[in-house]
Amino acid sequence: MNTISVVHLSKRYGDTLAVDDIGFEVSRGRTLGLLGGNGAGKTTTIAMLLGLLIPTSGSITILGHDMAKDRFAALARMNFSSPYVALPGRLTVEENLRVYAHLYGVRGIDRRIGELAEQLDLGALLNRAAGELSAGQKTRVALAKSLINRPDVLLLDEPTASLDPDTGDLVRSWLERYRAESGCTILLASHNMAEVERLCDEVVMLKQGRVVDRGAPADLLERYGRDDLEQVFLDIARDRALTQEAT
Repeated sequence: MNTISVVHLSKRYGDTLAVDDIGFEVSRGRTLGLLGGNGAGKTTTIAMLLGLLIPTSGSITILGHDMAKDRFAALARMNFSSPYVALPGRLTVEENLRVYAHLYGVRGIDRRIGELAEQLDLGALLNRAAGELSAGQKTRVALAKSLINRPDVLLLDEPTASLDPDTGDLVRSWLERYRAESGCTILLASHNMAEVERLCDEVVMLKQGRVVDRGAPADLLERYGRDDLEQVFLDIARDRALTQEAT
């Protein structure tokens, strides 16, 4: 059984079709990259997966639960990270993590916060107000929040945005290790194509709300005759033909 199953999913805002009849599946322990330019429908799709938006049509099943009828059973085993969603700025990092740990019913809260602080180098930040952190620090804290309940499904929106190359590499290594050890299923939206090539088993390319191509990163590179996924992304964004020689 697939951990995530999306079938004929659409979302309309008035005359605008933000997501247009898309579908994909992700099996346990796999990572799917959801790629596309600004306005391609990635954020809207993630919001529907989280139950924050109601689809205009189509269905979403996560961990065996129909998200239209039984989403709270799935949400307890899911989590989400985005550096663009701010945590309460007046609370300290530790207070924020503690609030979310209580919301998810985490046992051994002190131990779990200590583990994440060590793994994501947050020890010196725990007593600082979240609103006073740098962009990179906020990104690491957002990731820690998303892992507080040891999720079975992790939705990541630009998980290494604002991180320096060294810290970004450490976070990617940690995500790889967490997935291998836990069997977590990950959906990743990112504009970092090297990150996508490294982490993703399969990629779904969106443009104007529709799926325009999909496949394993290596298969897409071969199909487009390119050396890296950024070139493939540009080919799709600019409507260049398959296997066209770079100019």
